[in-house]
Amino acid sequence: MDNKQLAEKIIEHVGGEENVNSLVHCATRLRFTLADSQKADNKALQEIPDVLTVVEKGGQYQVVVGNKVGKVYTEIMKHHNIQAGDTEKTDGGDDQEKAGVVSKIFKYISGTLTPLIPALAGAGMIKALLAVLSMLNWINAEGTTYAVLDAASGGLFYFLPIFIGISAARHLNANPFVGGTIAAGLMAPSFTALMEYAGDVDFLGIPLIVSDYSSTVFPLLLAMAIYAPLERLIKRYTPDTIQLFFVPMIGILVMVPLTALVFGPFGEYLSAGIAAGVLWLSDFSAILTGLIIASAWPFLVILGIHWGVVPIMIDNFDVGDIINPITGAAVFAQIGIAFGIFLRSRQNKDLRSLSLAATLSGLFAGVTEPALYGLILRYRRLMPLVLISGAVGGIIVALFNVKLYTFVFNSIFSIPAYSPMVGYAIGIGTAFAIGTILAFIFGTEGKKKEVETEETKEEMKMEETPAITEKEEKGRVTLTTPLAGEMIPLEDVDDPVFSSGAMGKGVGVEPSDGVVVAPFDGKVVTLFPTKHAIGLESEDGVEVLIHIGLDTVQLDGKHFEAHVDAEATIKKGQKLISFDIEGIKNEGYQTTTPVIITNTADYLDIIPEKSRYVGLDDDILTVVK
Repeated sequence: MDNKQLAEKIIEHVGGEENVNSLVHCATRLRFTLADSQKADNKALQEIPDVLTVVEKGGQYQVVVGNKVGKVYTEIMKHHNIQAGDTEKTDGGDDQEKAGVVSKIFKYISGTLTPLIPALAGAGMIKALLAVLSMLNWINAEGTTYAVLDAASGGLFYFLPIFIGISAARHLNANPFVGGTIAAGLMAPSFTALMEYAGDVDFLGIPLIVSDYSSTVFPLLLAMAIYAPLERLIKRYTPDTIQLFFVPMIGILVMVPLTALVFGPFGEYLSAGIAAGVLWLSDFSAILTGLIIASAWPFLVILGIHWGVVPIMIDNFDVGDIINPITGAAVFAQIGIAFGIFLRSRQNKDLRSLSLAATLSGLFAGVTEPALYGLILRYRRLMPLVLISGAVGGIIVALFNVKLYTFVFNSIFSIPAYSPMVGYAIGIGTAFAIGTILAFIFGTEGKKKEVETEETKEEMKMEETPAITEKEEKGRVTLTTPLAGEMIPLEDVDDPVFSSGAMGKGVGVEPSDGVVVAPFDGKVVTLFPTKHAIGLESEDGVEVLIHIGLDTVQLDGKHFEAHVDAEATIKKGQKLISFDIEGIKNEGYQTTTPVIITNTADYLDIIPEKSRYVGLDDDILTVVK
């Protein structure tokens, strides 16, 4: 099938030209904005030989076609009246606009909270440690040592609005310290003292509702969403000579009262309303509460919108959050699935290794992405198993009315932070046990794909072909890493298109330095305008895609700088692209970089090196011809 035919087939099965509001493409995917995603025929699209997979994410309908994406995009735009970019047609635009707004909201929340997660997790674990020490009577809860450690763990949560103000303003490209100052104004003693004021409280005659903003999230998220454009507006009309003091002065002068009058009460009512809804559901039926929350959690993680629930959890800490404990059942169900696969897959060493790593990362760090993306999404029969085990565990946790009063990840080390601890342990233990048993009985050994098309059968043959022995040195091409960092298995990359191997075999790299260099002598085949991805071809014909970060096409080139042009001849070690790691992370994106051999089918095997930290001179992949 040529590119024109492929383009016509894709347009036909996404609902026709009239169902497409706009179209863009990245390194591997056609990203459609559809008027009605229900009109798209997922099954028909996936049956097209040149379509690798279909993904719906962030308000976009993504059709993955691999290296030829640019040519297919050109054919579509040449023969169809479709808008490029994010612009929307009037017909059906309302639905898409809503999807776009929701996506932006969750991206904003995620981008604000992600930089704070290490501090939140660290402080939360100290609280869990204090709970253990107190329970064992190894520390006096009334003593000064306890007070110091309690302050060390509680300071972040008390002053959380200040950190939210800093992080949110930074994410929105506003002055982060002015954002923190606005939050600090709401926590200053002169303001908090108004809560004890005997008379009516007002600001310029406007009635003022004074709240305790410690440990809150939503008011500052709302405030910074207004402050960022306000700061840009003030800068536009302020002379350069006085911008240094005038812009922050006006920003603080406007935003502190405005937050106290409007955003604070609204944010409090919003979070309280959501929390009340969850509590109502809990009072109505603990079984239903545990079932819904635990079953929904894996899907929220897959869609990347689970961060939108975290502020609600944090706002519930004063009275005790019931959401996080129930999600713990979903987490331990996934860990149980991974452990069950580990016990079952005795013959498949790669799957056994992956499942063991997924089990350990979940148990000890509360990180289940390796299990979710590397196993559960890869082998579809595992999804019902994780839903069943998670739902049972979630119901048990809800029946015990388990609550959490600080932020922790769901791991074995954080169990003492939950109350009652026994109820939580029974719930997550049940989820883990059921997940393990179901996966051991009904799981997979990785010997078959879950959907056996002719294409997957051929792929399976390739996977079962034994690797070449060490004596057969001829026909090997060894690639050095194009960027320094921690090398991880491709299965652990937090994107199902890459982790599934649909684009080809390879590895992932968590970069430690924002520079991509040429891994060999060759040429640049493709350099995307957004500079987030580059396609290379070696003199030996090895085709490599280096995709910097996940979903970073959305940054539209921000934080990236290219040092070569398309079709350029390159030498090994030559600088190709530089990028700002912290800038990308602060925008809410992961910097995990897949390095993919896109013409994998042309070779006998692609053998990754052992996962470890790799420098620019270290080997990363061996291509066996």
